[in-house]
Amino acid sequence: MGCFSRTLILAFVCLLVTLPLLVSATDEENECGSSSGRSSAAEKATVLKYKIGAFFSILLAGIFGVCLPIFGLKSESNFFMFVKAFAAGVILATGFVHILPDATESLTSPCLGEEPPWGDFPVTGLVAMAGAILTMLIESFASGYMNRSRVENEAKTLPVRNDGDKEIGSAHTHASEGHSHGFSLVPQDDLRKKIVTQILELGIVVHSVIIGISLGVSPSVSTIKPLLAAITFHQLFEGFGLGGCISEAKFEIKKVWTMVLFFALTAPAGIGIGIGVSEIYNENSPMALKVSGFLNAVAAGILIYMALVDLVAPLFLNHKAQSSMKIQLACSVSLIFGAGLMSLIAVWA
Repeated sequence: MGCFSRTLILAFVCLLVTLPLLVSATDEENECGSSSGRSSAAEKATVLKYKIGAFFSILLAGIFGVCLPIFGLKSESNFFMFVKAFAAGVILATGFVHILPDATESLTSPCLGEEPPWGDFPVTGLVAMAGAILTMLIESFASGYMNRSRVENEAKTLPVRNDGDKEIGSAHTHASEGHSHGFSLVPQDDLRKKIVTQILELGIVVHSVIIGISLGVSPSVSTIKPLLAAITFHQLFEGFGLGGCISEAKFEIKKVWTMVLFFALTAPAGIGIGIGVSEIYNENSPMALKVSGFLNAVAAGILIYMALVDLVAPLFLNHKAQSSMKIQLACSVSLIFGAGLMSLIAVWA
């Protein structure tokens, strides 16, 4: 899993390197880059105070949200199933209601012109579909590679018969000696949960950085106030969803804290980037629209696929849920409540 984790971190670093492209266009380059005017020094100071307050508010909300299911809930309980259903609803709504519309708005902006493929072609849907397919392929190939590696390592330690051949796929016992030898695969489900959780985190942090930048470059207090509340709750509930997956994947404690901090720091990092580039930022420049639109579309594809395939379907089709109508109903209500609550936040975000 170490190699996969390093790949995840590398992808995030590449994202941060890409983000300066968002500010590559200035107001003079096209008519879509109209400026809102200069602010006074006093107004800038007030705006900066709100942004700094938002930095810590969103950081704490993210840490609390992701830590609550990891350290506050037992993964074997029925209540944890309801939490997972709520988390799945949150992540599903994040993809459909928050990220996909943002991507569509960016990739259909008049500022991109009418040249192909920015005219009538549904670029957002294509990129989101590509993100979902890529996620499926990464899951499949990563799981296959890790399982084959573990099989090979297990095979090297198998006992050798008298004729020199290894006893692959069989087991033998010596009752009188009180010991046995056998060969078993590492449970594929546990491995898959680890892979799923890390890919899910990547999809979430991409969007977290972008919404952090949107707050960091906001020019007025009236714009920041609703964004502050919306993004704080957004990170709280998203963290809750991610934390449930981290808890179930049963990572080592060092890896758990790495993933917690990785998630919690992304939106604040976006705010910091936004503050740093706020004087030259042009959200309507073609490059800004393309980069943010593509990143959001890919993130939407990842989250929608994973919410339905890796969270909702396994939860509702497992034996425990299928054997009890009460559990099924409770999970259904939790799923709808999580999706509805996250969708409501889109009124202000």
